[in-house]
Amino acid sequence: MIDGRVAILGVGTMGEAIVRGLRGGQRGGSASRLRGTVRSSARAAELTRRLRITVGTDNAEAARSASVVVVCLKPQNVLRVLGEVAAAGALEAAPLVVSIAAGVKTEEIEAVVGPKCPVVRAMPNTPCAIGKGTTVLTGGTRARRRHLAIAHEIFDPLGETLELEERHFDTVTGLSGSGPAFGYLMIEALADGGVMMGLPRAVAIRLAARTLLGAAEMVLATGAHPAALKDEVTTPAGCTIAGILALEDGKIRSTLARAVERAASCAGGLGRTK
Repeated sequence: MIDGRVAILGVGTMGEAIVRGLRGGQRGGSASRLRGTVRSSARAAELTRRLRITVGTDNAEAARSASVVVVCLKPQNVLRVLGEVAAAGALEAAPLVVSIAAGVKTEEIEAVVGPKCPVVRAMPNTPCAIGKGTTVLTGGTRARRRHLAIAHEIFDPLGETLELEERHFDTVTGLSGSGPAFGYLMIEALADGGVMMGLPRAVAIRLAARTLLGAAEMVLATGAHPAALKDEVTTPAGCTIAGILALEDGKIRSTLARAVERAASCAGGLGRTK
């Protein structure tokens, strides 16, 4: 489906993951068909050597004649940079514009890139860097099925890809985008408990991480409700129910739910220029 050059504006952590996914999946991602940009010339040279694609500092030059422009910039910079790229005439070929910026709506991007460019918005998360991520897609008013199919080609190699209406995107950002950080905090806290009870730190972290990994895989593999799986572990008068009661004393349910709520509320304002 990807026919032509792909330009990635902002080759940071997620931009690098996208490059590797395209190269590894052989999905229109040969080195000659990929371009990237960063702000620093030194960083551009380093990425050119390491990723074996052309990385520069000129966004308009990278986007010119591209069939797909993937925007991996900070939310507050997206509309300004795309406006500059459009003003330079670099979007005259009407490429598909794919943005991963939280809080920047498709209608805002459409207003900047002009009336011909279709826009798809994506919300990936950081586990995409190891091929274990989750990305949610939505299309703007000019996006058609073929444009979403191209977005799938970009993000499918990085994990699982879903489609949702854009009205859910701030919540997706708060849950899936911010969620890995919440998970890391839980792993750290569980490991602290293990250390407190005498485990070596490295062992405690590995046990905590693999325990949450296995629990997550159980939910996905069985399709069972998490509460039902929890009940399978919680035997009467056992140690698990004692631990669960301690978690409930700390209001873990409402605390985690509120974390998602707060992150989602914050996400809606990320695209605003400060």
